[in-house]
Amino acid sequence: MPTGVHLRDARQQLFDAAERVLLRDGPNALTSRAVTDEAGCAKGVLHRHFADFNAFLTDLVLDRAAQLESQAVALRESAGTGTVVDNLTGALTVLFGPIPMAIIPLVTFRDQLRERLRHATPGGGVAILAQATTAVSAYLADERDLGRIAVDADIDLLTLSLVGGGHLLFTDREPGPPVTAAVHRFVTSVVTGAVHRRPAR
Repeated sequence: MPTGVHLRDARQQLFDAAERVLLRDGPNALTSRAVTDEAGCAKGVLHRHFADFNAFLTDLVLDRAAQLESQAVALRESAGTGTVVDNLTGALTVLFGPIPMAIIPLVTFRDQLRERLRHATPGGGVAILAQATTAVSAYLADERDLGRIAVDADIDLLTLSLVGGGHLLFTDREPGPPVTAAVHRFVTSVVTGAVHRRPAR
């Protein structure tokens, strides 16, 4: 393995390498050696930028979770446009895309990583799932304020059903994620009783 390879923006390249390992080989294959091999650099490069491998994984998860914020913003901005079901279908497809779905088990099965994430984001829940929950809940509240969801709708229960059920829907799918029609049917089944059927504003 080369020892003199210089990485421009080493942190980001190491994150991208870890992401490729995750998507290709799964969370159990994610080691510091696998990451540096994938990045084509010496193992010491990772430890020059991070205190240890768990510190690297913590920053990786936080970085990828932060990327979901743009989807959260887009979902909230869609309130009042299109249909509630279509908006949620598109959002869940992104929020539970391949990268988020690879990160969730990584967090679930690494105790030290979960502990560090708890310190980094107190009360934040499981990374990725927490971002999805916040995004969906805020969107549903906005749609309720706009009158497109019933005023007495239980936003917390709807959010739990959409995020929990959505996670299960996207887990362990072969040969790939569910088709859009399947996600659409799922969302419809969850929100149909709460959505007012009227034109968007």
